[in-house]
Amino acid sequence: MGLLALGTPLDWPEAKKNADQVREWGIKQLLSIWNKAKGKERDALLWGDEVEYLVVTYEKDKPEVTLSLRQADILHALAQDEELSSEGGCVPALQDIGGSTLPIFHPEFGRFMLEATPGKPWGIGFKDLLDVEPNMKLRRKIAKDHMNPEEYPITLTTYPRLGSPGTFTTPCFPPSGDKLRSQFVPDEIANPHIRFPTLAANIRSRRGRKVQVNVPVFKDKNTPWPWKDPTVNYDLHKWKEDDDVRNGASPDNFIHMDAMAFGMGSCCLQITFQAKNITEGRKMYDQLSPLGPIMLALTAATPIYKGFLADTDVRWNQISAAVDDRTPEELGEKPLEHDRWRIPKSRYAPNSTYISEDPRLRKEYLDPNLVIDPDVKQQLMDGGMDSVLANHFAHLFIRDPIVIFAEDLQKLDLNKTDHFENLQSTNWQHIRFKPPPVGSDIGWRVEFRPMEIQITDFENAAFSVFMVLITRAILSFDLNFYIPITKTDENMETAHKRDAVLNDKFYFRKNPFPTRAPRPYSSNGGLNSGTASPAMLSRPPTPSGPVEDEYALMSIDEIMNGSKGDSTNDFPGLIPLVESYLDSMNVDVETRCELSAYLSLIRKRANGTLWTAAKWIRHFVQGHEEYKSDSVVGEKVNHDLIGAVIAIENGGIKDVRDVEKFLGPVTKPCSG
Repeated sequence: MGLLALGTPLDWPEAKKNADQVREWGIKQLLSIWNKAKGKERDALLWGDEVEYLVVTYEKDKPEVTLSLRQADILHALAQDEELSSEGGCVPALQDIGGSTLPIFHPEFGRFMLEATPGKPWGIGFKDLLDVEPNMKLRRKIAKDHMNPEEYPITLTTYPRLGSPGTFTTPCFPPSGDKLRSQFVPDEIANPHIRFPTLAANIRSRRGRKVQVNVPVFKDKNTPWPWKDPTVNYDLHKWKEDDDVRNGASPDNFIHMDAMAFGMGSCCLQITFQAKNITEGRKMYDQLSPLGPIMLALTAATPIYKGFLADTDVRWNQISAAVDDRTPEELGEKPLEHDRWRIPKSRYAPNSTYISEDPRLRKEYLDPNLVIDPDVKQQLMDGGMDSVLANHFAHLFIRDPIVIFAEDLQKLDLNKTDHFENLQSTNWQHIRFKPPPVGSDIGWRVEFRPMEIQITDFENAAFSVFMVLITRAILSFDLNFYIPITKTDENMETAHKRDAVLNDKFYFRKNPFPTRAPRPYSSNGGLNSGTASPAMLSRPPTPSGPVEDEYALMSIDEIMNGSKGDSTNDFPGLIPLVESYLDSMNVDVETRCELSAYLSLIRKRANGTLWTAAKWIRHFVQGHEEYKSDSVVGEKVNHDLIGAVIAIENGGIKDVRDVEKFLGPVTKPCSG
């Protein structure tokens, strides 16, 4: 969440009139950045992580758990802390990875949310990797120290009973406010900064109806079938949008939600990498893209919505629907008359472009349904940008700016990026390519966005460290993970299925190496010592032959751990590739042991030895004495689930049922 600008926001009819001006000025700002920074070089990779918290009010002896809406008070308390203030600890500048060694806290969309980042960028040094988990623990402790005694920062993706009947926030407000017009959640649930209610209202207004977030309900043995969402009121008539549910917005067998808060009120774990130059950044963007669905399934943690068990395990599509501003024409529901294009995806969606000039990038990998603004592309190319990258930004610029401040329309300032970021930052793709900010020494960055937040700091550190190490392996060994973008789209859908990590297969490239020569393996699944490393092998010319021969359906176990010689795919595995990278770096024994603990967690999640958080949460609910096998997650079940989550992170792990099934041993192997 960047620095939140102040100004006079335009409602949608006025914003629509000025959309072309914002796009035009945004292109000029982008070209200004491009021409200043295209030759920018950095010596070392830097990176940062972003952890998001839900703030809940929980007391062991009180039946209700609620979301605390005291975000502003908590941030104020953090800002007034003399130690934190003296260290620059509460500067809300997410895009500027830097600052003090103490964490930085930021507001988020929900008034019940906090975001925390490290106070300065992490380096690639192994000491930095080992510092991530202690730093995450420090962030949680600092946040808790500035809350009321009954408030806790927890890392669940969604609050299980958000939008349920009854009281689910403190303080409590009635739903159906002017901005969200939701029958389930109040406007007061959103951050009161004018950007957020305007964003929600203008998405709804542009769309011409409320957003429709429909998640399939989990069918348990006592779940009525067909199932109708019992929380939906078909008799509301306060707003014209209340007709939506009477017109089919709430289909049978789906949990129905109707506001941006059900998506942007979710928490995730994001990693931003700074490349040494634009070429490296473009390569990272492309090579990380196929990993997105794999990491989404591995981090699955979202089995409950609005007090009901869902038949999905991850949050991505729900956020996509919650901010989908496409009109009926853009959705293909009506013939094009007022709009320019039919747009296949929401503005929150998997990537639709590759952007590297890598000769291994074949046209067959590209999205055949990609929609671009040809005028924008031509302007960018006339300004010196190459066709591949111009295609990427010309696709982003098919969208309208949703929040426009009147003050920003008075004069174009090429020393700012406000108009460019207006469009860039509201294209929420699973990988984001980020140009350097104006007037900063920050380099070209790639943001990896699909992972779900995990319950513990150990898990969040493990996935953060893994992403850094696989990025290093990609660059060091010149790995190639290209598959057609349409297959990544299919993989993202597959990742939503219950237990997809174990039960489903994903398209993945069979041979990631820069040569097609067979690869020898050691007994532990890594590359044999004494053989040529992938980086030493010459790259072949641009691939030829049928693209379909380059990828196959694989289990996540095969993708992460390798095929172990019992599969025709013969894929080495991402974890063995990381281990080979560590071997090449001669990491000391103690550090290697610590890193191996993180890799072990991920390895066991991939092979089913350990559960995902989604599976554990579902198991916890279904094993609760008050659960009626009817898909309903009631107040008591929710209370005990939140209590268990708090206990796990606060060291009460022995008191939590079956927690070892998703966390494994209580202590790491290097401890003591």
